[in-house]
Amino acid sequence: MRVYLVIVDETEEARVALRFASRRAAKTGGMVHILALVPRQSFSAFGAIQETIEEEARNRAEVLANSAAGELAFESGKMPQIAVKVGDGNMVIAEYLQDHPEVAALVLGAAAEGHPGPLVTHFSTHASGLTCPLFVIPGSLTTEEIDRLS
Repeated sequence: MRVYLVIVDETEEARVALRFASRRAAKTGGMVHILALVPRQSFSAFGAIQETIEEEARNRAEVLANSAAGELAFESGKMPQIAVKVGDGNMVIAEYLQDHPEVAALVLGAAAEGHPGPLVTHFSTHASGLTCPLFVIPGSLTTEEIDRLS
């Protein structure tokens, strides 16, 4: 089964990447894995405060991932696999790909304007080290364009 890994956050380009991946999965009989990233907090003066900040960030990421999963399940009828991981995005994604050899493609959304984003920049320059193809979906695509291309 083809598995499409999508990294979700609160950006429009993540929504575009998720739609593309869900449409591809539906057309190929595959499924989607959703990964929400929680960056480590650099604040460390008071351990309890840092813990609270990280817990709040994790809760926001879980709500975001579950919301995206609900939309995808409503549209496709299939519930995606959800993971929320704390750490450096590049390293977390690389570890996830190593731990999940069934992933057939990493699907990232590029910002509609300006710099494409840190994940797209990192993985497009290190694509030769990936264990699967990288799909970069332009954030400027409309819903109709995504549906046509996927």
